[in-house]
Amino acid sequence: MPEGDTLARTAAGLRPFLVGRTVSAARAGGPGSSPHVARLVGARIDAVEAIGKHLLIRFDDGLELRSHLGMHGSWHRYRPGERWRRPPARARLVLEVPGAIAVCFDAPTVELFERRVEAVHPVLSRLGPDLLDPAFDEAEALRRLRLAVRADRTIAEALLDQRALAGIGNVIKCEALFIERIDPFVRVADLDDATLARLVGTARGLLVANAGPARGPERVTTGRDRRVVGPLWVYGRAGRDCRRCGTIVGSLRHGELPRITYWCPRCQGREGRER
Repeated sequence: MPEGDTLARTAAGLRPFLVGRTVSAARAGGPGSSPHVARLVGARIDAVEAIGKHLLIRFDDGLELRSHLGMHGSWHRYRPGERWRRPPARARLVLEVPGAIAVCFDAPTVELFERRVEAVHPVLSRLGPDLLDPAFDEAEALRRLRLAVRADRTIAEALLDQRALAGIGNVIKCEALFIERIDPFVRVADLDDATLARLVGTARGLLVANAGPARGPERVTTGRDRRVVGPLWVYGRAGRDCRRCGTIVGSLRHGELPRITYWCPRCQGREGRER
């Protein structure tokens, strides 16, 4: 599933071709699509922004589009007449402006609403602090992680709760926990404040690094060690040697919305935490 860094890069890629331009055509397709996108024709695009895992397109007539890409969605930009890289039948939303076409493929959620209701939107209004926001409120994120409703949840589950902090997906979750040598299945209540703050800071650092314009086509969490050990520490490496200690990397699908957690039993067990 695209994470906060992917959405930030998507927004940055669309912005130069959409912002300030007037919509000449708009159409939607697929289940759950907004039937009212034709209202956007003639509106000027004011902003393209990413908040957590959501892409927002704002228009000068007070309307706003929200897309959530789920597991398989993506935004593409094309020149008029250019062949699309996915079948047109998979397009959930098509926006045409002078000189460019923006297409959202395979997204489970594409909705149009009045911008003035964003503050009470049932999803957006409940998001925790966005890790990619320059004004990220770490204290508020930690407060939300510490709420009683999350105290007995594993830290792996809590990090994916967008109501606590927005932008972390399964890759960054696994990688940040590995880097900080934290057992993914420890309860939030069992982590001290310093450890929790360090973990949030590491996750934010990974997202910021991978959202930047200098990043290549793949997500990298190993930093300067990439050429030696590869782009990721543990994600997707179940049954293979840990890049740090050689122990076999484990995996487990768990949580309310089952996600596969990858971890090193040695590095992220008691022995790892004491190093």
